[in-house]
Amino acid sequence: MSPQDRLAALRAHLAEAGVQGFIIPRADEHLGEYVPPSGERLAWLTGFTGSAGMAIVLPDRAAVFTDGRYTLQVRDQTDPALWECRHVTDEPASEWLKAHGQDLTIGYDPWLHPAPAIERLSVPGVHLVPLPANPLDAVWKDRPTPPMAEAVPHPLAFAGKAAADKRAEAAAALREAGDAAVVLSDPHSVAWLLNIRGGDLAHTPLALGFALLHDDAHVDLFMAPAKVPPETRAHLGNQVVVRPREDLPHALDALRGKRVRLDADTTPAWFSHWLTEAGATITLGEDPCRMPRACKNAVEREGARNAHFRDAVAMARFLHWFAQEAPKGHLTEISAADQLLAFRRQVDRFRAESFPAISGAGEHGAIVHYRVTPETDRRIAPDEVYLIDSGAQYLDGTTDITRTIWTGPGTAPAALKDRVTRVLKGHIALATAHFPSGVAGPHLDALARRPLWDAGLDYDHGTGHGVGSFLSVHEGPVAFSRAARVVPLREGMILSNEPGFYATGEYGIRLENLLLVIPATLPLASKPFLAFETLTLAPFDRALIDPSLLTAAERDWLNGYHARVLAEVGPQVGRDVGEWLKEACAAL
Repeated sequence: MSPQDRLAALRAHLAEAGVQGFIIPRADEHLGEYVPPSGERLAWLTGFTGSAGMAIVLPDRAAVFTDGRYTLQVRDQTDPALWECRHVTDEPASEWLKAHGQDLTIGYDPWLHPAPAIERLSVPGVHLVPLPANPLDAVWKDRPTPPMAEAVPHPLAFAGKAAADKRAEAAAALREAGDAAVVLSDPHSVAWLLNIRGGDLAHTPLALGFALLHDDAHVDLFMAPAKVPPETRAHLGNQVVVRPREDLPHALDALRGKRVRLDADTTPAWFSHWLTEAGATITLGEDPCRMPRACKNAVEREGARNAHFRDAVAMARFLHWFAQEAPKGHLTEISAADQLLAFRRQVDRFRAESFPAISGAGEHGAIVHYRVTPETDRRIAPDEVYLIDSGAQYLDGTTDITRTIWTGPGTAPAALKDRVTRVLKGHIALATAHFPSGVAGPHLDALARRPLWDAGLDYDHGTGHGVGSFLSVHEGPVAFSRAARVVPLREGMILSNEPGFYATGEYGIRLENLLLVIPATLPLASKPFLAFETLTLAPFDRALIDPSLLTAAERDWLNGYHARVLAEVGPQVGRDVGEWLKEACAAL
């Protein structure tokens, strides 16, 4: 079925359902960034494969809305005769609906939207209605079946706290708030609370399912029973009851007259609709697992350090290999990414990539979340910029690193060095920040942008995101971003530090390490302060750095960082890689 035929078939089905339009988010019923093939509705309909976006179909027009990471990609992947491409910040979907959807009835699938998202789309003159079944699913005839990978125990040696203790603490928080139960629709919270992992997604070790945590610490786990083998049932214990998803409505009906907590931002609107009809009292509050999950315990912190150390060995081997091969001009974006994956597969406790590697040469690096395909794969030429953003899932931690590399053998242009060095200065500014307890990510975002702002430059994405512990590489609720929620940073959180710069049609620059929030000891401090420990260990490409633009303090930081990389990683990589690493980490 062609893209035009798919859109026509959907419009015909909407007419049968009695609505004139439909909203298609890039989400499944768990509202996460990564979805299984059966949840890729937006990609199937529009061709756009980015990890964030939404489409709206009206009788005579249709639009796809994306953020700054995907403005180039969405235009490359969609048919302009069928789809308008809109920047979600510059032209919000609500404004587009207000302009083009007057007097229309627009349907949505309440399983695929949190209630606040529907509220943001609600504008005068446009009637939004939940539909009992998703009309797109009716026309997607070859839709893949939902994943059925088994849920497996996550050992205490990596989790750091027993599931029974986590359930008891979360239940105590419910009782203190007067809530009888909380809906856990985010499978990351289910995985963390019960110390289980799975294989339902390609890059995030989740067993997809829902849970009800009750104030007495028992849990109803709604997951296909075939996904929970005897070993996992024994691990869960008697206070966790596995029930098929079809039991959800009955379980919610049993909460009539009770206070039930929903995290409005992470829970499908379907739950609030059903609980209201069931006669429960809905209280809005944060998922009680979210903040404890973000603040890694001592075992998880040490696991993150160990995982990054082993990942650094793979990165050193890759960077050495790339330095030898790239000037020859025979590498491609796919072959380079495949080689990095091969090095990581040799590392102990490796399970998967934490996301599909962003392997972009030249102009492809300017596409912030570029994903190379056999159709777009191109040769990595000598004397150009190559950007590789990648990560891994290890049993004891999740990694995410970006390096921007000059392919050589010639000298990089002065203007390019200027841009890279400004990005590096911003990276250093954030990595070395000390800040009082209570400061949040949005308060620190500008530190990484200042060197670019000084030259009238910027980048159209957040500076960093939270990272899980053998969970999602993108974890809330914290982020370095002007658009992020004001959530104070706390000890044990892990975030990325990834400022960048992008010259459309030419190159992209991004330099990313992961940071662990730690206590800071400052002699004049009269209240608690925090700082960052850099977890990632890999050299920055000295061929792209202009030392004259660095202050003495910045130069000292970079030289100290490189000395640490050499001291810790060098002894693990063998003679040839070690000799290369000495040169790559030489002091400026």
